[in-house]
Amino acid sequence: MTIKAQCLCKSVTLELKDPPTRVGVCHCNMCRNWGGGPMMTIEAGSSVSISGDPVKVFDSSDWAERGFCGSCGSHLFYRFKATGDTYLPVGLFAVDQVLFDHEIFIDEKPQWYDFANDTKKMTGAQVIAMFTGSDL
Repeated sequence: MTIKAQCLCKSVTLELKDPPTRVGVCHCNMCRNWGGGPMMTIEAGSSVSISGDPVKVFDSSDWAERGFCGSCGSHLFYRFKATGDTYLPVGLFAVDQVLFDHEIFIDEKPQWYDFANDTKKMTGAQVIAMFTGSDL
């Protein structure tokens, strides 16, 4: 079953082969700076198809890049360069039956907010090691 989403101006379409089952949150400084708060994502792996114009890609670090619509600025993805693993903002999709079960870069989370869910928590170093095979 394929699910679809579009950016705000509808110039870009995302298609995901399988509906997501899990949602995670990234608390890193870059995600919070990019979106004004923690980034809530679904894992797309490499099974996402992105079409339309203009998709812009920002090389945000040595290990990852971020994509957005060049017309309206909607956030489209976060992708690890080494593996191609792609994460999409969950708010782009009309999904209800997902489990919020993990948080990453927990060591960069400000103290002024917390989520009530019981989640697996990983530091930035743990995440980078998992996706790149190296330490920060």
